[in-house]
Amino acid sequence: MSDILKELSGEGVSIWLDDISRERLRTGNLAELVKDKHVVGVTSNPTIFAKALSKGDAYDEQVRDLAVRGVDVEEASRAITTYDIRWGCDVLRPVYDRTEGLDGRVSIEVDPRVARDTRRTIAEARALWWMVDRPNLFIKIPATEEGLPAITAVLAEGISVNVTLIFSLERYGKVIDAYFAGLEKARENGHDLSKIASVASFFVSRVDTEIDKRLDKIGSDEAKALRSKAGLANARLAYALYEEKSGTDRWKALKDAGARPQRPLWASTGVKDPDLNDTLYVDELVAPGTVNTMPEATLVAEADHGQVRGDTVRGAYDDARAHMAALKDAGVDYDDVVRVLEEEGVEKFEASWKELLDTITGELESKKAGA
Repeated sequence: MSDILKELSGEGVSIWLDDISRERLRTGNLAELVKDKHVVGVTSNPTIFAKALSKGDAYDEQVRDLAVRGVDVEEASRAITTYDIRWGCDVLRPVYDRTEGLDGRVSIEVDPRVARDTRRTIAEARALWWMVDRPNLFIKIPATEEGLPAITAVLAEGISVNVTLIFSLERYGKVIDAYFAGLEKARENGHDLSKIASVASFFVSRVDTEIDKRLDKIGSDEAKALRSKAGLANARLAYALYEEKSGTDRWKALKDAGARPQRPLWASTGVKDPDLNDTLYVDELVAPGTVNTMPEATLVAEADHGQVRGDTVRGAYDDARAHMAALKDAGVDYDDVVRVLEEEGVEKFEASWKELLDTITGELESKKAGA
């Protein structure tokens, strides 16, 4: 029986799980996925934590202690989420050591309510880095305009970063430049560049969801024929930009100083359209030096019936450019699409964070009353 996930890993794709929970940690499920499913990293976000808190009793004991201590909801949220992330880092630490820091990473996001505030984002990143206190941690910072200088500032302090919510090619170029600038400042500050790492999380399925909605509204046969291809085209052109930036003298100087590449990470790889192959955003985005962070359902599907056919990115640049041009001709405004997606992305994470805080508030009050 073929091991599809092993084949995928062999093509240079690091398999990360887009989920974490106390239940998954305490049952040993995460460790099993590392052992049996070639999972070498974990990502989290406010939605994932809100979902985890609403199920089962895994958090009851900690929440009860926090309630007895009279801790407010903001402090409680940090205590609960960083506990899971610290535990996850410990589970992945052997992978981190084995791969010399390439993988074995676990990500936690700054409070999404500060995504438009550079100074508070920097302060949040420092606080989370200190609270988790693990070398294989990634701090997730949204790639908003205000997030870009925060990314540079945090990297300059030797903090590793997962840049999230990237939708546009223009913004991705700025993210890469922010990474380079952060490394240059880190070198000036005396940091060992080989100890600093980063990934750039380029979102895929959400691009198709938004563009397909617009194509359906246009309604022509030509427009309908363009459905469900933009996410892949956009991601493939992002990899082309990554290759272009990797060939610059600026990067070569950093590489010579010991710097690691900022790997492209394919995020939002769960298929939203039931008419599409559920492994589409994995099988069609295979390229060396990339990360694919998958919801568990996508991971299971890929292990069961994924089709690894070698590199499916670098030979498709011309087709990707032609597709984006056809979208423009059909009347799809790419700049407006990515603007809407970024705004919605921040809003969704803010809503999930509020849901998380509301859930914790309810749990604290319940445990306090029962104490």
